[in-house]
Amino acid sequence: MRVLLYRLLAVALPVALLELLCRGHVIPPLTLPAPSVIALGLLDLLAHGTFNAAIVKTLTNIGLAIVLAVAVGTVAGAALHRARTLRALLEPLFSTYYAIPIYAFYPLFIVVFGLGDAPQVSIGFMLAVVSMMVSTLAGLDSVPPVLGKTARVLQLGPIATVRSVTLPYAVPYLFTGVKLAIAYAFIGVIGAEFIMSNTGLGYEIRFAYDNLDNAVMYPLILLILLIAVVVNMSLDHWDRVLRARRERA
Repeated sequence: MRVLLYRLLAVALPVALLELLCRGHVIPPLTLPAPSVIALGLLDLLAHGTFNAAIVKTLTNIGLAIVLAVAVGTVAGAALHRARTLRALLEPLFSTYYAIPIYAFYPLFIVVFGLGDAPQVSIGFMLAVVSMMVSTLAGLDSVPPVLGKTARVLQLGPIATVRSVTLPYAVPYLFTGVKLAIAYAFIGVIGAEFIMSNTGLGYEIRFAYDNLDNAVMYPLILLILLIAVVVNMSLDHWDRVLRARRERA
């Protein structure tokens, strides 16, 4: 509870300060409305349902990118963990992967996949999958070798070994990978919609920005932040639960 209180204060105090600055016109309303105004604007947008289609479109694309990244990243990470030579070849590239401007490939994705949702999903997937692979490798590396030998001595099959030995050690790392994958998927999909799309929250935010429509732009940004925070806090809670179980074991 004390940690939760500190977290709430870390958010509430800056927001309260920002509210005072906006209400006192130290920050002009054209630059940034007061946080309370933004929150009320978000409630109004949700009540009218104006952007429901855009919300569903973006969250669906983000969900697809996350599922693909987690599935492919986990399988690829497990495969690389066994292929030592290939891992030694590719591992240095992982540290420089995010220096690659993924959005530069957007025109290529449009040519390959067309003007639908596939380019946005592809960019979200590409940004998220490597973090999942790296986390999977770290999780598998955390398993003590002696436990693998013990599993062989006890004649545990592959499924029993994964369930009883590998997962208890690797799951906390996998959760970290999932959290990173979610963050990168949000960035990838919404950024792609912002750059070159005619649907989704990213497009709506860009359109509002181009038209100086703060009453739409900031509430939609707040919506994205709230969704990301709620999802990551939920995963963080389960991550702590799993770590506690592992320590007790």
